Amino acid sequence: MKELESKIYQYLKDRDWDNLRPSDLAKSIMIEGAELLELFQWENFSLAKVKSNKEKLEEIKGELADVLIYAIEMSVLLGMDTKKVIYDKLLHVEKKYPVSLVKNKKHDVKSASNYYRIKKEYRKKGL
Repeated sequence: MKELESKIYQYLKDRDWDNLRPSDLAKSIMIEGAELLELFQWENFSLAKVKSNKEKLEEIKGELADVLIYAIEMSVLLGMDTKKVIYDKLLHVEKKYPVSLVKNKKHDVKSASNYYRIKKEYRKKGL
């Protein structure tokens, strides 16, 4: 991850973009995220169906790369350890949604309401 962070920082520095405002990066992340979402507009394909569509996968790769690059740019410019940020969040989510609570649950309205219930409880606790 450090190698990728260094490459992204050098890319920014070479262009005098190493002082971008975090708000601009956040906006760019969301704009690119919307472009990624647009690839699925009016569709609700399964994972298998998307994976079998080579053209769709190529489009997704491009938009996903844009989102990831902007996110890493923000992390790097704010002096964060991107790998640590991700691992810390994964640990938090593992505690919030333990395997015993979510494994083998159908992804339906009932499980979605369970997800929101858990999320609401965590927010009340300030976690």
